[in-house]
Amino acid sequence: MAKRLADVLVDSLAEAGVKRIYGVAGDSLNGITDSIRKREDMTWLHVRHEEVAAFAAGAEAHLTGALAVCAGSCGPGNLHLINGLYDCHRSRVPVLAIAAQIPSHEIGTGYFQETDPQHLFRDCSHYCELVSQPEQMPRMLEIAMRTAVAKRGVAVLVLPGDVALRKCEKRPIRLDISGSTSVARPSDKDLGAAAELLDRAQKVTILGGAGCRGAHDELITIAAKLKSPIVHAMRGKEFIEYGNPYDVGMTGLLGFSSGYHAMMNCDVLLMLGTDFPYQQFYPGEAKIIQVDLRGEQIGRRTRVDLGLVGTVKDTVDALIPLVIDKQDRRYLDRCLAQYADDRVSLDDLATGQSGRTPIHPQYVAKLVDELAADDAVFTCDVGTPTIWAARYLHMNGKRRLLGSFTHGSMANALPQAIGAQSAYPDRQVISLSGDGGLAMLLGDLLTLRQLSLPVKVIVFNNRSLAFVELEMKAAGIVDYGTDLVNPDFAKLAESAGILGIRVTEPQNLRPALSRALADDGPALVEVVVNRQELAMPPTISAEQALGFGLYLVRAVFSGRGDEVIDLAKTNLRR
Repeated sequence: MAKRLADVLVDSLAEAGVKRIYGVAGDSLNGITDSIRKREDMTWLHVRHEEVAAFAAGAEAHLTGALAVCAGSCGPGNLHLINGLYDCHRSRVPVLAIAAQIPSHEIGTGYFQETDPQHLFRDCSHYCELVSQPEQMPRMLEIAMRTAVAKRGVAVLVLPGDVALRKCEKRPIRLDISGSTSVARPSDKDLGAAAELLDRAQKVTILGGAGCRGAHDELITIAAKLKSPIVHAMRGKEFIEYGNPYDVGMTGLLGFSSGYHAMMNCDVLLMLGTDFPYQQFYPGEAKIIQVDLRGEQIGRRTRVDLGLVGTVKDTVDALIPLVIDKQDRRYLDRCLAQYADDRVSLDDLATGQSGRTPIHPQYVAKLVDELAADDAVFTCDVGTPTIWAARYLHMNGKRRLLGSFTHGSMANALPQAIGAQSAYPDRQVISLSGDGGLAMLLGDLLTLRQLSLPVKVIVFNNRSLAFVELEMKAAGIVDYGTDLVNPDFAKLAESAGILGIRVTEPQNLRPALSRALADDGPALVEVVVNRQELAMPPTISAEQALGFGLYLVRAVFSGRGDEVIDLAKTNLRR
């Protein structure tokens, strides 16, 4: 007896190892949700907003490396997926999105809730096609899943609700969609050219990114031979920082001066699996070698003298025996010494003196790092929470760190925590949320209680869009439109059946965090932190220095002298 198309689709996803689908129910998804309802090996994870569904699926895919699935009903429902799917696509994680569509016979008539998903999802997917007949679906689903996994990105299947309820004569597909383990490295000639450049150099710096995942041993081995400091981009932090005696921190807007100077003072920069976007942080005179599996990315951020197409693991493994074991480590030692000084300076900022308020956000991040489990999963909102995560969370090879590091979307932390906790119910999951980010998708705080997800939400409440304010000040603009009138987030959490704790005094922070992390359910700790904390980049341009000066003058003349005094007091005394 033929099954409904929706049943065949869900059977096929289950055969492929999919355990859950994130979404918000709607009539055009009725066939799919009804099919899931009857199963014990798959769950419909009901969130409050489809954007959350996409972020959550992306977090699961990031952590597991396997295909994750989200769904949106027709029209507004699947439109809400788009921002989260952009993040998944740009972060290169395998996600399948089921975009339900209006009744097939009404397409093209301007029907209620009609949109054009194939057009709308084109820029945030590798594959997006409409299923118009039941017999098409199994093969199209196979293509979609293989595309998402092979290309590490988003695939979208557009499915009218009425088609999902029709009979499908095709059997569920059974396919292995695991990623390829093929070796991918440059030619011997290109590897020889790279070795020659590295051997001639006296000062080599390595810049590593997310492409270093799975290549930690090779990375450390080649750094040891080259006597090279290793700088990491934000997406590479969880794969590079741990067990690394050559680590000198990050560069860029979030980084340390040690990382900046290691990049700027080298004579050869070896880029490994990174698409670090900020051109002003690349050296102007050094020779540059870039290794990336995606050849189209080579040279798009900075001038490159030698581009090598291949995985970091395979390429570096082949390069190691070709390079000379350098003996002079003076450059490396200088970089390491500067990093140690930077680390002391940063830790000196992360203090909580009893009675001194508002609390320094650095102190919050440092305590979270100290108290969190060895295998904790952290998510961080875009803005200042990402800065504190970059500077104060320590990776150890078991911890994981997620954020919207390429797409840069607000409100990502809580949704990603939902996906992380769903995929790993027994691991500690901690969301470092900004007050602006949490408020943007606040409704899904309710999802934690509804799904019994023991996520711990740490809210940095500075009553502002703090990073936007910093950008305005650096440009010499008096901040405007960044104020936030916040609720008592802790009381709000309590009203939803979630443990809520509000902290205003530094001496109360450690006990509050300890209590929340020890609780067996979801918990929210709201920390009132200093709005005037300047999260300075590792180097300040003349334009930025002038901008801060202009901001101070304009703020005084606009009647905000008290804020200028508070800002000066906060940062000069530190």
